[in-house]
Amino acid sequence: MKSGVKVPSTDPTNVLGPEEPLRTPSPDSVIPAGLAVEVRRLSHDLSNALEIIVQCSYLLSTSQQIPEESRAWVTLLEQGVQKSTSVNKELRTFIQSHS
Repeated sequence: MKSGVKVPSTDPTNVLGPEEPLRTPSPDSVIPAGLAVEVRRLSHDLSNALEIIVQCSYLLSTSQQIPEESRAWVTLLEQGVQKSTSVNKELRTFIQSHS
């Protein structure tokens, strides 16, 4: 790259760094109703913010005017978008199944 900036690995399984899987609590563990409502609201707001990023990422990926040396950054953005939407979906599923 002309800028001299090194692009991190594009391994899609490690785009956002190491992570721990969500631990499944015991069957009698339930998120209290008031807390579940707030977490659902936050997850919904996160989904709305992610949708903006998803759309911008898509538009960038289809643009023919992105310099070739910047394409790696667009690829990283796409991978981060995929990972973050997957995590948000997993979070929503977890909340739903424990409240």
